[in-house]
Amino acid sequence: MKMRTLLVLSLVLLVALPVFAMKVIMVTDVGGLGDKSFNDGTWAGIQQAAEFLGIEAEVVQSHEMADYISNLSNAAKEADIVFAVGFMMTDALFKVAPQFPDTYFIGIDIVPPEGVEADNVACYIFKEQEGAFLVGYLAAAMTKTNIVGFIGGIPIPPVERFRYGYEAGIRVYEELHGKTIEILRGYTMDFNDPKKGKDLALAQFAEGADIVFHASGACGNGVIEAAAEKGEGYFAIGVDADQDYMAPGRVLTSSMKRVDVAAYQAVLSVALGTFTPGLHILGIKDEGVGISPMTYTKHLVPPQVLKELDFLKEEIKKGILVVPDTQEALDAFEVPAITLP
Repeated sequence: MKMRTLLVLSLVLLVALPVFAMKVIMVTDVGGLGDKSFNDGTWAGIQQAAEFLGIEAEVVQSHEMADYISNLSNAAKEADIVFAVGFMMTDALFKVAPQFPDTYFIGIDIVPPEGVEADNVACYIFKEQEGAFLVGYLAAAMTKTNIVGFIGGIPIPPVERFRYGYEAGIRVYEELHGKTIEILRGYTMDFNDPKKGKDLALAQFAEGADIVFHASGACGNGVIEAAAEKGEGYFAIGVDADQDYMAPGRVLTSSMKRVDVAAYQAVLSVALGTFTPGLHILGIKDEGVGISPMTYTKHLVPPQVLKELDFLKEEIKKGILVVPDTQEALDAFEVPAITLP
């Protein structure tokens, strides 16, 4: 659902919906609040909806994976809507939800297991590859060393979709502009240790990369710190939220995944009585993913590159450019016949 549609529904809701008691509880994954990306973004959307509706919202921190089932169960005992945040909560969500049929469950970055249906569970995932395509294209345009990096957290599907899109964007730029770019890849195997991200980023910078894109949760805070320390000529690329502010001028852009939009939309769907169980997929066309406005760096990007990014974004919206979302699709990906503006 697009933001404009959400605004209209919100205005209708404001006029038509009676005041009522409702409580929302968000259960974080082990990354927790303070990651400045995924968990924080989801919580921001919940808070926005809660403030708009005048309802209660609470967050429960998971310190380890063993907390997931108990946290979700305890939340379901006192809340009308329970959020499970993160791919690694999939099993816990679908074990707990059937035990509380009168509670609405929202899974963020969670896909229902094959053959499993639950009338009280709505899951939201994203076409991360589409936003990552744009930042990959931009990285390819802006690198001076012709070496760029990618740092993932744990190589779960959402993280890998960021990588597929990033590499596809680089490949398209190479093909259209006759440039050859090397990609360095690394994984922190963690989502909440900034030092691991920083160490990996510094290693990639030492190998010649001048731009490093992270999809690693709070580990990425260290990637951004590394770019800030390296200084002029070096950039990080943020993820999930607009992270450009974290090191103004040293974060080239961010591949935004609008978990805040999904969370806001999900809460309103319960309040409006339009809740629809099952899987919801948000991409560029739905304003669910995209690229940051580059508040601190846009002046560094040549106008022609900005024009090409806008053009490619429209090609993705139209379905003319289909960004790969699996390794197999990336391996088979061929640059379509594109005439740049």
